[in-house]
Amino acid sequence: MKSLVKKYGAPLYVYEARVIKDRYQKLAKNLNHPRLRIHYAVKANSNLEILRYLRKLGAGAETVSLGEVLISLKAGFKPKDIIYTCSNITKEELETLNKRKIRVNLDSLNQIKMWGELAPGTSISFRVNQGIGAGNHHHFITGGPESKFGIDVRQINKALALAKKYKLTVNGIQQHIGSGILNENKKIFIEAMMALLHTARRFPDLEFIDFGGGIGIPYRPNEKPLDLNRLGRSVVKILKEFEAVYGRKLNFVFEPGRYLIAEAGTLLVTVTDIKINPSKVFIGVNSGFNHLIRPAMYDSYHEIVNLSRQGGKKIKASIVGNICESADFFAKDRPIPLPKIGDALAILNAGAYGFSMSSNYNLRPRPAEVLIEANRARLIRRREKVETIIKN
Repeated sequence: MKSLVKKYGAPLYVYEARVIKDRYQKLAKNLNHPRLRIHYAVKANSNLEILRYLRKLGAGAETVSLGEVLISLKAGFKPKDIIYTCSNITKEELETLNKRKIRVNLDSLNQIKMWGELAPGTSISFRVNQGIGAGNHHHFITGGPESKFGIDVRQINKALALAKKYKLTVNGIQQHIGSGILNENKKIFIEAMMALLHTARRFPDLEFIDFGGGIGIPYRPNEKPLDLNRLGRSVVKILKEFEAVYGRKLNFVFEPGRYLIAEAGTLLVTVTDIKINPSKVFIGVNSGFNHLIRPAMYDSYHEIVNLSRQGGKKIKASIVGNICESADFFAKDRPIPLPKIGDALAILNAGAYGFSMSSNYNLRPRPAEVLIEANRARLIRRREKVETIIKN
C-alpha cells in the first residue's frame, strides 16, 4: 500500500478485486436458491470499473437515480438487469426510465398515478413499507413509521385500486428495512422477510419479490459478521415454503452494497501535521470528511493503521482532516503508534459510501481511485484538479 502512495499520491482510494469476488461468491453460495439474483447497490460505490467487475461476477444493478442507471448501462448491464428504486422523483424521470425499459419499484401512490398516466396497461412493482426498520444508526433505517420510503402497508388497497384504474399488473413487490445488519439484528431481517411474504399473498400476479439489502460488515473490533451460512439456510427454507403456499415459482432478489465493497476499499492518507496539546493530541492528514464523511455523519468507526511505523509506543490521538469544520475527524482518542509528518495512514473498510458520498467542500479536489486485480494496480479514476473544479 505504501508503494501506491509513492506512485499515485495521496489521498488515494484503493480497492482489492479479490475481496469483492470473495464477498460476492460467499453471498451467492449461501443464498443458494435457483431463482435468487444478487443486484449490487450502485450507491455504495459507483465507479465504472467496479460496476464492470461486479457485472462479470454475475451481479445485477440496483439503482436510485437516473445517473446510476446510465452508468450501469455504460458498464454493460442490460436494462433487464437493472432495478430502480427511489422516492420523490419527477414524472420526467419516470418517463425516461419507462422508455429505457428499466424496472421501477414505485414508491408512492402518486408515483403509481404518474406511471399509470405514462404507461397504462403495463406491469409495475411497489416498494412496500411494512413498518419494520433496522440498522446500526438511525440514519441507516429505511423502513418503519419514521421512514420516508415506500407505500405504507396500510395503503395497499389504495395502491391496488390505482393499479386497477390504469389497468396495471403488479408483478413485483420490494422492501428495504435498513443497512448495517449483523448477527444481533438478524432476527428482524427474517421478521421483515416473513412480513413481506405475508403481504405478497395479496398480489396474485407476482413474478418477483425483492427483499432489499442491508447486510453489514464488522467495522469495530468487537463486532461479529453476519453468519451467512445460517442466514442462507433460513432464507432458502422460507422461500421454498412460500412458493408452495403461493402455488408457483417466483424470482427473488437481494440488493447488497456495503457487504460486497466496503472491506475491499482503503483510503490512504498522509500525515501533514501533529499537535501535541496539553490535553489532546491531534494528527492532521491531507484528507477530510469531504472524502470520507461516514465518521462525521454517522459517528462511524474505521480502523486506522500507520503503514509507515506499525510498531513503537502508542499514544491516544484524534486523527483529523483538513476541512474547516469541527466535525472533520476520522477517529477520536484512538491508540496509534506516534507518527511522523509524511507517514502513510490506511483508513480501512472504506470501499462503501466513501468516494460515492465525497464532495468538493472547501473547494478541495477528490482523490484518485485504484483497483488491484491479479496483483496489478491500475488507475480507475484520475485525481481531480482545483483548476478543473473552478472551470466547471
